[in-house]
Amino acid sequence: MHRRARVLIVSGPSGAGKGTLIEGLLRRFSFLTVAVSATTRPQRPGEVDGREYHFMTPDGFEAAVAEDRFLEHVVYAGHHYGTLRSEVDRHLALGRSVVLEIELRGARAVREALPDAVSVFIEPPSFEELVRRLKGRNTEAAADIDRRLEESRVELAAMAEFDHRVLNDDVERAVEELAAIVDAETRMEHA
Repeated sequence: MHRRARVLIVSGPSGAGKGTLIEGLLRRFSFLTVAVSATTRPQRPGEVDGREYHFMTPDGFEAAVAEDRFLEHVVYAGHHYGTLRSEVDRHLALGRSVVLEIELRGARAVREALPDAVSVFIEPPSFEELVRRLKGRNTEAAADIDRRLEESRVELAAMAEFDHRVLNDDVERAVEELAAIVDAETRMEHA
């Protein structure tokens, strides 16, 4: 079966399980790839430039913004993050669909730049479950969790903006639902 190369936006609140569901998709579909974001945050030990991120200097990032080289970009925790147009275009030119795991503002920017992109909102089973997941990670301070939960309220209020919604109440079922969306959105019917 031939596939149509598409940009797939996967968004939703922190703790909704976006990364887990995307991993499930990548195991299923060889024509999918995840876009590597650019960032100004320092490279951590073991990270490889171009694999985890495209690491850029603040001046280099600002120059790329001025040259309109990003589909979307944000400042988070004092560092810049963004999706380079060239990263997405390179994969599409190879016939590969590109997954963008991005937050709400980034999703809106990409949908404006690429109206043909398919957007999927990953919905947690409940706000209480989202709180439990975020606190259960034990990776962030209480103030950071509170900030993420406030942002989550804004994101949940915007889920109707997306083409598709996937409730992540059971990982296997949610991966199946997301895979069905990707299959339908990339399938090319022959006349």
